[in-house]
Amino acid sequence: MLKQLASLQKDLDFSTPKPLFQSGDYEVFWLGMAVPDAFRTNIYLIRDGEEALIVDPGNRAFFDEILGRIDDLGHADKITGGIFCHQDPDVCGSIAEWVKAFPHFKVITSARTNVLLPHYGISDYEFYDAGSANMHRYEFKSGKTLQFIEAPFLHFPGAIATYDPQSGFLFSGDVWAAIDINFKFIVDDFEDHKLKLNLFHLDYMSSSVAAKGFARALRNYDISAVMPQHGAIIGKENVKEALIYLEELRCGLDLIYPDL
Repeated sequence: MLKQLASLQKDLDFSTPKPLFQSGDYEVFWLGMAVPDAFRTNIYLIRDGEEALIVDPGNRAFFDEILGRIDDLGHADKITGGIFCHQDPDVCGSIAEWVKAFPHFKVITSARTNVLLPHYGISDYEFYDAGSANMHRYEFKSGKTLQFIEAPFLHFPGAIATYDPQSGFLFSGDVWAAIDINFKFIVDDFEDHKLKLNLFHLDYMSSSVAAKGFARALRNYDISAVMPQHGAIIGKENVKEALIYLEELRCGLDLIYPDL
């Protein structure tokens, strides 16, 4: 599906959901908004049968639009929870709306992130720890699983990424986020894309140690595509280059205190 979308991306309508993967009744969709903004957010939906999880649900102002898109897919009645990579408002701003609309909505995130979420005005929800308490895994009723990978200080101490073994997708949160007003759905020139990655990573990511450590934590994962929260999707043909980018990245404290 990704290759087909890549070939059509000049004519894609970004105001509608896009299917990214399907195997039986297991599906992954891109739900992100068609807003001409350099910080455009990518919101994803993972459906397994009668269960559906939203990945990084996003801004409060777009709650109705995103819920409407899920309803258009016929999956609004299947929503059981959301995965939150960290606590920033572009990820979590709509959390109160989701919890109010779906009383059994599971908030899936790290314990460090969860400590801060009540500041969005809601604390009465079911928290699912994406850390060691649940072996860094989430299991659907079917037995299919998602795996959580810690991404400390990229850029929050409790940041996580989510790996989906079914599709091979890595939902990377702010890691590999890119800033670009001329939005492309899928990266078609990684050398050019590095400039857009730099606009985010040089300022927002903490250090080369954090970036390299996360890249090395991914060595044993078979990644078919990287799904960042901002910017273009990175297809399989560019995953190796994306990992090298992190391995070689100098950012944050490396640039502020270069002599230390």
